[in-house]
Amino acid sequence: MNAPLFEGARAVLAFGSNLGNRGETIVEAMAEIAQLPGVETIGESSLYETVAVKLHGIDPDAPAYLNAVSIVFTTLEPHDLLAALNEIELRHGRVREERWGDRTLDIDLITYGTLEQSDETLTLPHPRAWQRDFVLAPWLELDPDATIPARGRVDELLASTDDTARRTPSETM
Repeated sequence: MNAPLFEGARAVLAFGSNLGNRGETIVEAMAEIAQLPGVETIGESSLYETVAVKLHGIDPDAPAYLNAVSIVFTTLEPHDLLAALNEIELRHGRVREERWGDRTLDIDLITYGTLEQSDETLTLPHPRAWQRDFVLAPWLELDPDATIPARGRVDELLASTDDTARRTPSETM
């Protein structure tokens, strides 16, 4: 038998929700991820509220998003982890009709160790995470030394973004 090609990796997951009970949905999704075989949660950020970003830019008329980040260690391969995240989104009513549209739950795989790859289903690191304060701010809360492969330190990237992410009081969870 051949040795496995994969031993496990630290992965960063970003959550967003602007429909329904946003905080409850994110917290439930985090709990479901923690129960996946081959996944161990290392940390979960606070919730952050941000304005909606659509294809045409910021949409102040759309429902605001709650966002969070979790860091996990996983022995799942990247595409298998992504498939599991997509299943959790579906269970929470995710509909993919409009790109960057309103949603009950969005879970993005931001980084997977230091892996850099791109195919028709998955690009790592996430191609726009380095520009999104709603990913960077909660991630920095969990890991002040975080970096995005080929992009740099999260604290420096966050300093160069529009600062719209606001940490929410714990009672909104």
